[in-house]
Amino acid sequence: MFQTTIQHEVKTHGIGLHTGVECTLKLMPAPADTGIVFRRSDLDYFPIEAHGNNVARVSYATSLMKQGVLLSTTEHVLAAIYSCAIDNVYVDLDAIEVPILDGSAEPFMQMLDSAGVRRLRRKRRYLKILKPVEVVEDGRRIGIYPADEFAVQCYVDFAHPMVRQQEVEMEVNAESFRRILSRARTFCFESDIEPLRGMGLIRGGSLENAIVLTKDGMLNGPLRYPDEFGRHKALDLIGDLALVGLPLLGRVKARKAGHALHTQLVSRLLADQSAWEITTNEYATVTSGAASMARAAD
Repeated sequence: MFQTTIQHEVKTHGIGLHTGVECTLKLMPAPADTGIVFRRSDLDYFPIEAHGNNVARVSYATSLMKQGVLLSTTEHVLAAIYSCAIDNVYVDLDAIEVPILDGSAEPFMQMLDSAGVRRLRRKRRYLKILKPVEVVEDGRRIGIYPADEFAVQCYVDFAHPMVRQQEVEMEVNAESFRRILSRARTFCFESDIEPLRGMGLIRGGSLENAIVLTKDGMLNGPLRYPDEFGRHKALDLIGDLALVGLPLLGRVKARKAGHALHTQLVSRLLADQSAWEITTNEYATVTSGAASMARAAD
C-alpha cells in the first residue's frame, strides 16, 4: 500500500526500432509522487512525464512530446514498469527513441530485477474507475469499466494462418505479466516492410527484434508462445494505459484496438472527471476529479 521506486541505477544500450538510432537507457530511483518521468539526458535531462497529456503520435508506436521535445516507442518499458508497480522512476535516454532490444519487455523486466524495489514513506494512490468509458471506431472498440483490480482483456483478429483470432484476459501484476506477456515480441508483415521504410519507419528493425510474418508463415522462429501476437498486443495495451499516470483499479476490454485507440481511451478517461476517483486503497476514497489528479501530478 506504499509507493515504490527502484533501489539502484541500471542501464542498457540498443537501437530504436523506427529511427535505428543508438541509445543508452538508464532507470534511476525517484522520490515519492514523481511518477514515471522520461528524461532526455542529451538535452540537459529535459523531463517528459509519462502522461496522457504528453502523447504526440501513435501510428506504429506511442510517442510523447513536451515543448517540442520528442520521445518515441515508450510502450514496452512502460508496460514493464507499470506491471511491476514501480510508482516513481526516472527513465533517462540519450536519444530520441527507447531501444527496442529483443522486441519484448523481458529485457526491461531483467533490468527491474537487477535494480530492486524500495518502499517509500508515502501511501500509493490509485485511479479507481467509477463508470464505463468507451471509444468505438470502425469496428474497433476499447473500454474501461469499474473493478477492484487492474485487469485487461485483449482480442485481436488478423487474416493470417498463424494469427487469426487470439484473446488474452488477465489480472495484471508483476507475476502474471512476467509469466504471460513479458517475452511476447513485436511483429510485422513482410509485405509491409518496404512501405514502412518508405515512410521512414522500422530503420532499426531486424529478425533479432521482431517477428516477421510472410504470406502464410514466418521468416524467423520459433514462437515464444502459441499466441504470441495477441500477447504482445496486450503488452502494448498495458504500456499505453500507464499514461493514465497512476495505478488503475479498473477492467479494460480491447477489441481489435491499437495504440491510437489505447491513447484515445486514456485521454477520454482523464477528461471525464466523473469517471474516476483517487483512492489510497480499493475502498477508501481520497477525492475525485481534476483537483485530485493535479495533486497526484505535483
